[in-house]
Amino acid sequence: MKIYPLEAGPVATYGYLITDSETKKAVLVDTPKDCAEPFLQLLKDENLELERILLTHSHWDHTADAAEMQRRTGAPIYLHKDDEYRATDPGKYLGWKLPFEIEAISIDEFLKEGDTIECGRWKFDVIHTPGHTEGGVCFIDHAMKIALVGDTLFKSSVGRTDLPGGDAKMLLKSIREKLLTLPDDYTVLPGHGDMTTIGAERKRNPFLKPEFFEGGDF
Repeated sequence: MKIYPLEAGPVATYGYLITDSETKKAVLVDTPKDCAEPFLQLLKDENLELERILLTHSHWDHTADAAEMQRRTGAPIYLHKDDEYRATDPGKYLGWKLPFEIEAISIDEFLKEGDTIECGRWKFDVIHTPGHTEGGVCFIDHAMKIALVGDTLFKSSVGRTDLPGGDAKMLLKSIREKLLTLPDDYTVLPGHGDMTTIGAERKRNPFLKPEFFEGGDF
């Protein structure tokens, strides 16, 4: 059982290939631009079957290579229903012009709070964490004490909320009620930047101080 992180694309976004060497199954969490070829090579080298493509949310930097990965592997794409509109018409919701096109994607299955995604011996609970986007989700493996959180939570920071669909108070509510309820020793794998732990963010993250929870203005 292993996680292969890959930082790719113009804004250094992480995709995570979750693998089980015993069953030869894998799932991919987020698909940043230019991740397809290295992940496809890894799947080939390790003789792995990609079962699912899981998207934490539908901002372009997390979905840019989703269509390509689906074409090349046949793996279905999963996303929360509330984020579908951005995935199916990405050019309309970019916020600024990009020097390349983002391909629209078709969602095969919608994620929702309480779902469980299995991949060999991995077992991820889906939690809905709106705030960065309306349909943001995180994937929690309690046995392995791992949280894949997309852009909900970062080391010493939190996801931005100034783009369409963002809501600062909702984001802090999601973090407080869905992530800070996890034990301190859970490893946090974010969509950007260094990994961290729930305990470290509980103690040191300036955005998680009581005054931010009360006001939510950032």
